[in-house]
Amino acid sequence: MSSFESTVPGEVGDPAVGAAEIPEPGAVTIVVPTFNEAGNVRELLRRITESVPARLPCEVVFVDDSTDDTPEVITRAAPDCPFPVAVLHREQPAGGLGGAVVEGLRAATSDWIVVMDGDLQHPPSLVPELVAAGERSGAGLVVASRYIKGGSRAGLAGGYRIAVSRGATWLTKTLFPRRLHGISDPMSGFFAIRRSAVTADILQPLGYKILLELAVRSRPRQVTEVPFVFQDRFAGESKSTAREGFRFLRHLAGLRTVSPVARMVVFGLIGATGFLPNLLGLYVLTAAGLHYLPAEILANQFGVAWNFLLIEHLLFRERRRHRGRWDRMSRFALLANADLVLRIPLIALFVRHFAMGALSATALALVTTFVLRFVGTEALVYLPRRGREAPGESGGRSRAARRAA
Repeated sequence: MSSFESTVPGEVGDPAVGAAEIPEPGAVTIVVPTFNEAGNVRELLRRITESVPARLPCEVVFVDDSTDDTPEVITRAAPDCPFPVAVLHREQPAGGLGGAVVEGLRAATSDWIVVMDGDLQHPPSLVPELVAAGERSGAGLVVASRYIKGGSRAGLAGGYRIAVSRGATWLTKTLFPRRLHGISDPMSGFFAIRRSAVTADILQPLGYKILLELAVRSRPRQVTEVPFVFQDRFAGESKSTAREGFRFLRHLAGLRTVSPVARMVVFGLIGATGFLPNLLGLYVLTAAGLHYLPAEILANQFGVAWNFLLIEHLLFRERRRHRGRWDRMSRFALLANADLVLRIPLIALFVRHFAMGALSATALALVTTFVLRFVGTEALVYLPRRGREAPGESGGRSRAARRAA
């Protein structure tokens, strides 16, 4: 095992770190996802060079989704860095920033992987301390936290972003109390993880909160934290937008519904919300003079469409690729309407053959058809077809990778 030792005990972020007995090809891979960060690259590499001692084997991997000249800037700046610098440019940025980090995890060759942003809000001077903290404690994951003693969120611009950050932290810790136990800052994008502690293939990132994805899907058994002060952005503009906020909420929903029981609960809650468009449609159609029976049939389709949209985006987002949209929609509508057709005979069966009262028979029929609809939706609409490749998966992702130095 590698041995790290600070020359100034207790001083967080001190770059003077011993690197004895560190196996090749490298002890640390620094993964930096970038999107239009050309103005920050040279300064970032300069600070990494100053912070990481030359005797500590290190490599820097940029995973780039930029539409500007960021890859070219990295290539020009790389010769000034004493460490190998790689550029992996993705033409199709699947999964956003989180997807870029997963690509970096796959490309890493070191025992430790440090993930950090490219805007210098994460201080490179802390990289050696993150690895040293992991070595000292035997942890598989070391989180740079703004919310423990010595940390600060000073670089967050304005009260609005502070409130959003706090609210997101509270929400994630409420939804995942066991998985996030011992992690005070699950929204942090600055952390170190042992390469042996993560399996990139099981990750399904969406947006920029990759630490949350790692902690929920493949959290190492032991986690430790190091305080850090969130810095001001060096150049460029923040990539945090309302769209990213919605992607974060969708990501939360996907993580929370990994288990079948959780999916069934959310499926039922979504189904309950379908009463609103159903009743609204019934009111509009009957007010327009349509007889209540055909109006009820048509109004039910409004509820079906509403439920389908929510289920698509909140519950089965990662499974949509298995079938075409119209195929999924028609199958879902067929199952939803079959629920109505099946419920009446079930109620009659329970009343006549099991001597149940009408109320209890109706309740049992509702539960039975709900379970059947959930199982049918998962199996017939969103599971892959046997022996057939999912649409759009044959070609893979087009990308260009190159060594900058």
